[in-house]
Amino acid sequence: MLGNKAGTLILKETSKPIASGKYGLPAMETHNVGSGKLVGHDVMARATFTAEMRPDGSWLGACSAGIIACEKGVATFICNGVGNMTEAGGVSFKGGASFETTSEALSELNGKYYMFTYESDAEGNAEWNLYPCK
Repeated sequence: MLGNKAGTLILKETSKPIASGKYGLPAMETHNVGSGKLVGHDVMARATFTAEMRPDGSWLGACSAGIIACEKGVATFICNGVGNMTEAGGVSFKGGASFETTSEALSELNGKYYMFTYESDAEGNAEWNLYPCK
């Protein structure tokens, strides 16, 4: 079961193809930067994701190092998800994320797993919504 929304970040993504080495299918590296609200704080975010197309046409993506920063501290995150290209030329991913911080202000991120939706358009405008698992 999911809890109430923990936050929404509005991001700008830039992508480039990378070698996947699997099935002769493409892979992408995507860099995101943006801001929003997370657990009640105005935050900035930056991350790099990689995603590989699978034989069924879906994408398997992962972020091994993302950063969230606010006035009162920083947090790191990792996440992974599965997604598809949209008819409009963007992507739609669903997945999970976990955070780690020593910041008291962001401490409620610790020890929880967050489910997410990630939607972008063909111009790289993206929205990342996070929900804690209960």
